[in-house]
Amino acid sequence: MRLQAFLARSGAAPSRRKAEALIEARRVTVNGETASIGATVVPDDEILLDDHPVSLPEVTVSFALHKPAGYLTTLKDEPGRDRKTVRDLMPDHPGLVPAGRLDAATTGLLILTNDGRLANRITHPSNELDKEYLLTVENPAPEEAFASLAAGPTLEDGPMRPPKLTHLHRAYHETTFHLTIHEGRNRIIRRACVAVGLNLIQLHRLRVGPVVLGDLPEGHHRPLSDEELEPLR
Repeated sequence: MRLQAFLARSGAAPSRRKAEALIEARRVTVNGETASIGATVVPDDEILLDDHPVSLPEVTVSFALHKPAGYLTTLKDEPGRDRKTVRDLMPDHPGLVPAGRLDAATTGLLILTNDGRLANRITHPSNELDKEYLLTVENPAPEEAFASLAAGPTLEDGPMRPPKLTHLHRAYHETTFHLTIHEGRNRIIRRACVAVGLNLIQLHRLRVGPVVLGDLPEGHHRPLSDEELEPLR
């Protein structure tokens, strides 16, 4: 396991990026030697942060959270800022991290776990887990815009893989539909809507692989069941 991933999973750092900062500051040692970015570690290694031992949690936990709007998908805000984060909604478990991201305005299903392998299975692009969203767009929403979205528009960082569009429903002021993708590029759905000329009002995640948000109340969490965990692993 990469050292920065180990530090994040242990709870010694709130993210891999923050773990890298600790390593670059020469605050981490592995078996008595000052660590460097890119180092790999195994469970038997002695890992110290500021001369204090660091270890992975002995008990793994995994949760589904119904993320409200306005919460950052991080466990610690930037220094000097005091914004709400998903940590405020979760129990205190060592090494608990979000497996994937939702931007502050996006609501819905977010999985959090302290199981490093599970988090990697959920987030790694090669596993191509379905991520299903409910989108609300402002009218007029032309048919050609939906056709362009379904074809996968070209974005500034490359073409979007064609998503699956279902459950299209038109009302007077707005149109709703489901969109399912495998990709996890930053704000890809919002950028795709801009690219095809759809004015996105609300973005809400319904499902990640076998895990469905269902009727979980906003701001609440629940443990993942064995039936959900088995296919994820």
